[in-house]
Amino acid sequence: MLRPPRVQGLPVAPALLYLGVFFAAPVLWLLALSVIDTADGGLTTAHYERLASTPLYGRLLGITLSIAGWTTLIAVAGGYPVAYLLARLRRGRDWLLLLVLMPFWTSFLVRAFAWMVLLGRNGAINQWLDAAGITDRPVQLMFNTTGVLIGMVHAMLPLAILTMLPVMLAIDRNQTRAASTLGARAGSSFWLIWFPLSMPGVAAAGMLVFITALGFFITPALLGSERDTVIVQEIIFQIQQQLNWSFAGAIGVLMIATVLVIIAAYNALFGLASLNTPLRPAAAGPGWAAARLVKRCGRLVLEGLARLTDGAIVLLERAARLAGLDRILRPLGRVGHGWIALTLVFLTAPTLFIIPVAFTEAQFLSWPPRGFSTDWFATVLGSGVWLSAAGTSILVGLMAALLGLLLGVPAALALARARVRGQAAIFAFLVSPVVVPNIFLAVGLFYLFSRLGLTATSLGLILGHAVLAVPYVVITVLAVARGYDRHLDFAAYTLGADKLRTLWRVTLPVLRPGLVAAFMFAFVISFDELTLALFLTGGQMTTLPKQMWDDAVLQVNPELAAISTLMLLFMTGLVVTAELIRRRGLGRR
Repeated sequence: MLRPPRVQGLPVAPALLYLGVFFAAPVLWLLALSVIDTADGGLTTAHYERLASTPLYGRLLGITLSIAGWTTLIAVAGGYPVAYLLARLRRGRDWLLLLVLMPFWTSFLVRAFAWMVLLGRNGAINQWLDAAGITDRPVQLMFNTTGVLIGMVHAMLPLAILTMLPVMLAIDRNQTRAASTLGARAGSSFWLIWFPLSMPGVAAAGMLVFITALGFFITPALLGSERDTVIVQEIIFQIQQQLNWSFAGAIGVLMIATVLVIIAAYNALFGLASLNTPLRPAAAGPGWAAARLVKRCGRLVLEGLARLTDGAIVLLERAARLAGLDRILRPLGRVGHGWIALTLVFLTAPTLFIIPVAFTEAQFLSWPPRGFSTDWFATVLGSGVWLSAAGTSILVGLMAALLGLLLGVPAALALARARVRGQAAIFAFLVSPVVVPNIFLAVGLFYLFSRLGLTATSLGLILGHAVLAVPYVVITVLAVARGYDRHLDFAAYTLGADKLRTLWRVTLPVLRPGLVAAFMFAFVISFDELTLALFLTGGQMTTLPKQMWDDAVLQVNPELAAISTLMLLFMTGLVVTAELIRRRGLGRR
């Protein structure tokens, strides 16, 4: 007999309560400050009047939306062929995915420093362009919008690929094969069958990349100019420099309101209710007519692309046949593999470029490195500041990941197995910390922890980082738990095992690969987190990303390259170990 929905939903309660206290309450408090007068504590609309009367903030919002939009367009368009080809591969997909994931388990500060080495006036790219005779003077690739987009796309491309890939893997290939047997050419099969079926992944990838890109401020700060200042940087300025929390809250309301409007319009047009079915706009509602118009226009565009592709294929085949070069068409089929190779080079090369720089004898970051020396590693390993920061980051990461597992695993199992009332709303709330920019959480927690005495403490950082860990744990474990065979539990019950013993001896061992992956995701998110550290550490303690940020603000020298290389080796070892554990767990199953 099934338990009542309320009892079944009890495992979700700790995660909901935790996020309610350490996520929802601080963020809502910050937004509520936008209508409070800092002078007398009364209600006021002065902050919104200032926003409306000052063109600067509208311009900053426009810059933020423009950068996020271009990043989304480039990442989705560039990642789609990679996801398509990975979905069709039968061998080597897992190891290629590890390379695609490299930017995820490499510090974003490491990536930013790598791009500074590559894109600088004396960087590797300019030296190659000069050596090839393409340019006679250095090209400005950094401290402008180009540098920002390169860094942002590099960070968001793996997210786009990983969001589209599961949808493509679920597509039945027999549909395109059936179209071929009915006379459809390759272009028509792709554009009229495969592409529409993959659109749920494309739409979801576009929204996730766009929302995530809106919260970025490190990449624009390091690789951009004043013209590329995003609105999150203005929020930080208002809080840290002006101490105007109320006006920062008003800017936050403007940003969140804009995001909600965009999400509502996006959902009305494309219907993001489910990623398991083709996109279907709502049958009624304010966006129904616009959605139907978009659908019709999209259908016409796809039909045009199908005809153009089929025509190009026919012309190419005829030209090759007349010239007696039929064999030339075979290598063209490997163009897609070349695209994967170029994408993997784009994702991995910037990180690998930082390693040789760490062994330079020079006093500043430059390419090529001068001489060979391990002095910078000796400096880092002999520095109490760096070792203390690394110890803090490891401790906080481990504890935050463990707390994230304790909260997220029961919630994920309950959502996967039970009939919980409001399941969709609960899931949306559990993953909402991914959607809200970290700056709002950081400021809200700073206000809360300053009253609880938790600022500049490891406990405060652990509690804050666990908020960011819970969504990744829930999503990862939920994906694994939905494929779990409940008959294994029932068999254990019939053999006399109680529920606790079954959970410990059967369920968790089978789910171990997913649990290891969830722990790794949570640890990496915590270990690489900077925004919370900027507000919660104060001047009494520091984490590794914060120490790197502080040093980068003052000067960028090979010492940062050395610590970046050590972080890369450390994270690579963790990821490879986790992958081996996951494979061993799958082998035992």
